[in-house]
Order: sequence, then structure tokens, then C-alpha cells
Amino acid sequence: MGGPTHEDERFMAAALRLARRNLGQTSTNPSVGCLIVKDGTIVGRALTAPGGRPHAETQALADAGAKARGATAYVTLEPCSHHGRTPPCANALIASGVARVVVSILDPDERVAGQGVVMLRDAGIEVDIGVLRQEGERALEAYLLRQRMKRPHVTLKLAVSADGMIGRKGEGQVRITGPVSRAQVQVLRAETDAILVGVGTANADDPELTVRLPGLEKRSPIRIVLDRRLDLAVKSRLVHSAHAVPLICVADPVLGPVAEARRRALEAAGVEVLNAETISDLLNALASRSISSLLVEGGARAAREFLDAGLVDRILLYTGPITIGEDGIRSPFHRTTIPAGFSLKRSARYGDDIFEDYERDTGCSQA
Repeated sequence: MGGPTHEDERFMAAALRLARRNLGQTSTNPSVGCLIVKDGTIVGRALTAPGGRPHAETQALADAGAKARGATAYVTLEPCSHHGRTPPCANALIASGVARVVVSILDPDERVAGQGVVMLRDAGIEVDIGVLRQEGERALEAYLLRQRMKRPHVTLKLAVSADGMIGRKGEGQVRITGPVSRAQVQVLRAETDAILVGVGTANADDPELTVRLPGLEKRSPIRIVLDRRLDLAVKSRLVHSAHAVPLICVADPVLGPVAEARRRALEAAGVEVLNAETISDLLNALASRSISSLLVEGGARAAREFLDAGLVDRILLYTGPITIGEDGIRSPFHRTTIPAGFSLKRSARYGDDIFEDYERDTGCSQA
């Protein structure tokens, strides 16, 4: 009963790395990592399966088999204590005979919220909480925000030219950053539940918004177009691929007869039309679908709507070396005009590009 050790931190760090592998893939549940360790050796390991089930703990225990008895389980999130589609993971840990459970963070889900720990301790299992808590909070920030604020965690990503532009008028997509930055964005998409662009960007660039890195194509997020009057072209690549990768168009609650006709055409093509009057309404609707993370990729109007609503949690800014000139589409901000309330957390060089990661200051985020 000596409390957490350096070895506990080492194994929890490994569990957190494991959990990151399925970010954006576990649907209604968070991506959790679990290691079963006996005599300093990992005898079982698993993470939440795609789609959210089976949970990490039951898979790791199955991997460990009889070796789980007397072992220590390292879990990045408190084991569940409620009956859902599967029995509680706390029960599975108790039945396995583990002697100790080390947890990074408690689960704020009101169905759990400490009950898992109580069950384990009542069964005579030693439980340590808070090992690498800050790292655990970061790894599960999207899930935790959805549970606490009833909305997804919002990341705004912008690629901005050296003269503060995000594109060129009438030209559609302009390549501003280099290959390393673009690959980083593909990984970001693969780790995100949903991606959003404005209808102006969708019609001008005709993107597909899928993950294009080899081997990660199946990890494409739900695509969302902020499209108040349903102006998205029915022949666009987004609509064409709607049956393969989900596509949602966000429209005003009240539409005229012309827009209603477009609604019918979009729905016939496999597009879901979601009515939401405000950005807050949209985020609440997405949270009700268990969407925990949203990546806003463009354009300027969509970025401004989220910023004005105070509903951006993180800004990823990629500044390229090119100059677009007077016919450019101006970014809502650039490196020297970052919105108030955000602090730079890290920066890097990707070839000729400058990458900067900003997070909203504590206490500035709005529901």
C-alpha cells in the first residue's frame, strides 16, 4: 500500500500511448488503454475496439488469461460500473483476481463517476488514482469535455500564407503548406470523430474530406458542411461519397421551397440534413450523437462563426512561405493576431512551414 511508483508511471505512459491508436474510432465510448502487468512484465494489453466495444479491460484480461490473478491492471480511465450492452468492466477485473488497479483519471459519466473505484475497493482490490493525471486528461480531453460540457471538443485548423491569406478568390483550393504539414493534417483527421467545412469552401474546393494516407483510409471521420440554405452541389465529391462516408449538411430550421427541394435531392443521395439555428445548437446535437471531437478545417466564414461563438478549444495554425497577394481570401487571423484567450503551447518547423498549437486558456471555454 505504498502508493504510485515510478514503475506505475512508466506502465501508465505505455497505456496512454496504446489508447491513442484508436482515437476517433470508438464511437460512443472513449479510446481507453489497459495493461495487465505481473512481476514487472506485461502479460495482457488492449485498447477499446473500433465502434466502442469490447472495452479495453475485458480484452486485456482475456489476453492475460490466468496470469491476471495477482497482477496489476493499468487503465487510462476508471473502469465502468454500469450494465450497458456489456457487463461492467469493474466486475470483470474483480472476477479475474487482479490484486491492484491503477487509474489515470476518474470517469465523469454520471453512470460511473467513482462507482467503479468503489466496486473494486469493496472487493478488496487496491486502487490508486491519478497516475499521470494531466497526461490522461490530455489524451481523453475530447471525451471529458463532451461529458462535462455536453458538446464536442472543437479544434480549428487553418493553413495561412505568409501574407495572411487562406486561398485565392475564384480559384478554389490553393496549396499553401508543404507535404509534411499536409500529412500531419491527414493524421489529425484520422484521430477525429467529425470534420467540418463551410459550404463556400465545399463548393469552391470540391474536397472529399477523407483520410488519404495509405492504410488509414478507413479512419475517415464523419463529414459536416455548414450549409444554412443547402447550397452544396449535389454533384460534388462530398455528396457522391455520402453512402461510403457519412455526410451531414447543417441547415437553418426554416427553409424556403427552393431549399426544401434541394434537401430532398441531398437526402436522396444519402446526405443527412440536420437543422440547427446556432453553432451551440449544432454542437449540442453532435454531442447527443456521442461525437466527442470536431475538426473545423475551413473556410474563413466557418472559422469566424465558431470563434465568435466562443466555442473553439484549440487552434492549429500552419503558416506557409508563399504569398498570395491582393486577390487572396483573408484569414480571420494569423500568427501575430491570434484571438484573445489562447496561449501558444508548442511550435515546430515542418520543412518551410511554421506550425503552432494554441489552446484556450482555462476558464475561457464556453458551453
